[in-house]
Amino acid sequence: MLLRFTKMHGLGNDFMVVDAVTQKIFFSKEMIRRLGDRHFGIGFDQLLVVEPPYDPELDFHYRIFNQDGSEVQMCGNGARCFVRFVTEHELTNKREIKVSTMAGTLTLKLNSDDSVTVNMGKPVLELSKIPVANVQGEPLYPLVLENKEYLFFPVSMGNPHAVFFVDEILEDEFFKVGKALQDHEFFPEKVNVEFAVQKDPNSFEVRVFERGCGETLACGTGACAVAVAALERGLCHGEVEINLKGGKLRVNRNSAGEVMMTGPATTVYEGTIEI
Repeated sequence: MLLRFTKMHGLGNDFMVVDAVTQKIFFSKEMIRRLGDRHFGIGFDQLLVVEPPYDPELDFHYRIFNQDGSEVQMCGNGARCFVRFVTEHELTNKREIKVSTMAGTLTLKLNSDDSVTVNMGKPVLELSKIPVANVQGEPLYPLVLENKEYLFFPVSMGNPHAVFFVDEILEDEFFKVGKALQDHEFFPEKVNVEFAVQKDPNSFEVRVFERGCGETLACGTGACAVAVAALERGLCHGEVEINLKGGKLRVNRNSAGEVMMTGPATTVYEGTIEI
């Protein structure tokens, strides 16, 4: 079978995007791992699949698979690429669409300046719903590794995050904490880890270790998680600028408490592959 796909990225967080509306395809874990291999396949952080809506009131269903073949609830950078994809491929003539995900419904808007705004919904702060287990202390929770304590703020943006506010991002600590938390009892569904340094009153430098991927150049839900954690802790007010390795995202909360994320989405190339 010849499969049509599009390679896209959101600030360097890269995706293979597949139209499952006009072509029928089933992705096994083995196939996803093979396609995601950067030496022998297409190479990507996540595979995004555009499906017909499960709910007739919505426009599409949005599925996300990590490079290791695991399916996840949410990907903010992918959501921005999603709306650009369906617009460029003429699957819709709308510039604002609603899509269902494993985490709930998203509203995606392609702006006049070609940036994309995603209504990510309300953050989840209740530990059992993130989910986080067996932690004590509040509002920052302690993680002890090699006799050193690290404090994190847990939040879900449709997927679980642990945000660490640090004075500087040390390479060895970033990877040590990111890897350790993937199998830690605190996070039964694993976790995305953010190290954040406050540079200005409303600006943070952030690095992200994503579950199922390792470090990525950008993470939309991770940017939102950092902004939510910073706003909840009173570290900043209003719109927050998140500076990731791949570029900048703008995040704020509207009057309803929903998280609004704005940033770019880029098409790299179109292709076909025999599967």
